[in-house]
Amino acid sequence: MGPTNTALVNLFQAERDLRDAQERLDAATKNVRLQQRRLTDASEKLKTLQHTIKEQQAKIANLDLDIKTRDVHIEKLRTQQQTARNNKEYQAFLIEINTGKVDKGKSEEESLKLMESLEKDQATATDLTTTVASEQEKLTTLQAGIGDKTKSLQDEVARLTPIRDSLGEKLLPKARDAFARLADRYEGEAMSPLVRPDIRVEEYLCTACHMELVRDVYNRLHTRDDLVFCTSCGRILYIPEHLTPDAAVNKPKEKKEMKKKAPPAATGRQSNASDVLRSIQVEEDEPVTPSAIVESTESVPAPEKQTTETQS
Repeated sequence: MGPTNTALVNLFQAERDLRDAQERLDAATKNVRLQQRRLTDASEKLKTLQHTIKEQQAKIANLDLDIKTRDVHIEKLRTQQQTARNNKEYQAFLIEINTGKVDKGKSEEESLKLMESLEKDQATATDLTTTVASEQEKLTTLQAGIGDKTKSLQDEVARLTPIRDSLGEKLLPKARDAFARLADRYEGEAMSPLVRPDIRVEEYLCTACHMELVRDVYNRLHTRDDLVFCTSCGRILYIPEHLTPDAAVNKPKEKKEMKKKAPPAATGRQSNASDVLRSIQVEEDEPVTPSAIVESTESVPAPEKQTTETQS
């Protein structure tokens, strides 16, 4: 693969390492986060209830003041009623006094309802205060129990984050943006290695979605430096280390040369009467006579003797 694809694979591995460390940190702090959420919920409920109690207390105080003011006003009307000069004036004071009593009664009734609600809310607030204290104690215990482990995982995340970032800075913006988009979409699994399921057939699959790929995908990744995406899931494809060209591409079979058969060995020359006799095909109905043997022997020429002449 080219430098861009190699850099992407390095970034992919760093991204996976970082996300794995982050997941282990999240798992270790899961109970703490759940306990923190319980504490936060209980604290928010208590805070809201305390605000409601203050509002109720303020309304009750205003109603008490209104009732006292009406009492003073009614007493004043009664005093004035006693000095009325005629019946008409007396009746006017009487109507105003009765109206004041009705308004006072409404205020007293509303104040009574608020006081009943206030008592319930105060009891609930007391229970919530106890709950908040209990949840806070549980949270403190959990935090103390995983303190060392959390610190170690936080240090690992802090160590891996700049490594991942530095590898991303080495890429061109187009490749980096494509990787980041797919990493967010697939929770870090932005790339997928090729796989050849059957060594007898030259075909490849996307490991992530198991979709069959075009046949020349290996050659494209091996000889070029372009980004190649899976046509199904859209992940960036790459060649794993074990899928070497020898294991990935079928080579044409070499034709075996046919071995030429050696010509049959030449038959040796007959040199004596017994060889001549064996070479004669004798028919079953014609017996071999001693005279025939003698004639056959006489017909074979004797080997010539070579003489060496010396030149003077």
